[in-house]
Amino acid sequence: MLGADGLTPFAHEHGPASAALAHGADLWQRGCERLAAELPEQQFNTWIRPLPPATISDAGGAEPVVVALRVPNRFKLDWIRNQYAGRIEAILSELAGKPARLELALAAREPISRTSPALPANQPLPVGQVLHNGLRPVAAPPAAAPQAQGAAAAQPLAQPQGAAGPASGATSALPPSASRHRINSALTFDNLVPGRANQMARTAALHVAGAPGAMYNPLFIYGGVGLGKTHLIHAVGNALLKDKPDARVLYLHAEQFISDVVKNYQRKTFDELKAKYHSLDLLLIDDVQFFAGKERTQEEFFNAFEALLAKRAHIIMTSDTYPKGLADIDERLTSRFDAGLTVAIEPPELEMRVAILIKKAEAEQTPMPEDVAFFIAKNVRANVRELEGALRKVLAYSRFSHKEINIQLAREALKDLLSIQNRQISVENIQKTVADFYKIKIADMYSKKRPASIARPRQIAMYIAKELTQKSLPEIGELFGGRDHTTVLHAVRKIGSERQKNTELNQQLHVLEQTLKG
Repeated sequence: MLGADGLTPFAHEHGPASAALAHGADLWQRGCERLAAELPEQQFNTWIRPLPPATISDAGGAEPVVVALRVPNRFKLDWIRNQYAGRIEAILSELAGKPARLELALAAREPISRTSPALPANQPLPVGQVLHNGLRPVAAPPAAAPQAQGAAAAQPLAQPQGAAGPASGATSALPPSASRHRINSALTFDNLVPGRANQMARTAALHVAGAPGAMYNPLFIYGGVGLGKTHLIHAVGNALLKDKPDARVLYLHAEQFISDVVKNYQRKTFDELKAKYHSLDLLLIDDVQFFAGKERTQEEFFNAFEALLAKRAHIIMTSDTYPKGLADIDERLTSRFDAGLTVAIEPPELEMRVAILIKKAEAEQTPMPEDVAFFIAKNVRANVRELEGALRKVLAYSRFSHKEINIQLAREALKDLLSIQNRQISVENIQKTVADFYKIKIADMYSKKRPASIARPRQIAMYIAKELTQKSLPEIGELFGGRDHTTVLHAVRKIGSERQKNTELNQQLHVLEQTLKG
């Protein structure tokens, strides 16, 4: 939050007129360190850490130290004022040895900042390590990798001709050629909400956008539906095209690649397939789990994969599970998927969901009161798509009824969703019901035992927990003896797939679900 030389903006404007100013810069820095130590990490990262530099003035004597902060939007200003201003003033007063006064104001709208927390190109991201507030500021990467500002939206509810808010300028500046690359120009880093759920994936993607072909190749991003995987890889494509309009970039869904393979196989024109894919600078491919069981497709993708890596082109893939969890895919491919950097995107936490709702409502030119945003966010926890659906219902209900948006209106608009949740099916009740049904101990649901007679019912309980509760994968894993979310994801996919083929299992699940709902 300080300048490159350690001084506040005030010091730069007025010069090092006194030791008091240097003391003020140090005061703010120490105050932030105290806040970081006192606040939960997610709160500090969400509300305090992204703040722009403070302007500090100290008239000396008994006059209070004035700390002026420019906050990017009204929602954030009100939230900081209500939740943190008192504590910030108390900390600064204690450190300064005299009263300190915090002055909050809305920042003037400025061009999108290029400052980014991405690591420099010559320094690798620690694999497997989530970056928190220890992430240090470094020189900004190339203009290809703009950073999201504050509480930006994951994606506008309707594809905009010119999206509202600060992201619109960045979007309109993208080259027209983006369309032939199948890149959605509305999905950029500027309108991707940053948070703990996507922190490592976003940071890795920023790094790739700034230095494609260097590190983290391939980049493999996995997670459940509706969490922003597609947005993130489009953001990389848009960033690279903005920096290098002539770059050969292609986004496609795995099914499109499968279709291309089938078409070229029928025509016996595999040279065309190679010419299309082997010459790319950046390949962005969604949902590679769809390659399962398609041997010829896997063979052609393996060839394209090897050719692109050999020419230092970059490959970014998404999937609903981690590489080793992919079923019916050749080990040659999964081992290569895992050879670069594998990162997960989790369901968004509360603050991130609130930020998404606020920004999406702004994009619809309908301000969202913060208490309503919190109400919706607390009741819709699974993914961003469900948040969008809930927000659409609330906005439509408001427009059709000509009523202002408030909690009562949101409650009415979402009554079907809330009535489902009010059934209050708990994970603990699911565990007990499933354990009784399969005649195992409830303790076996949390244990590390792996015999099929225990592991199978445990997987079924995880599947039902995901189907009938609003718990996220990590939350379910924690309730099953602290298991990793990937274990839960594997169980959900496995039981869900078998249910479609196994009549007996489908009947058992039906009985269990009706028992729990009844």
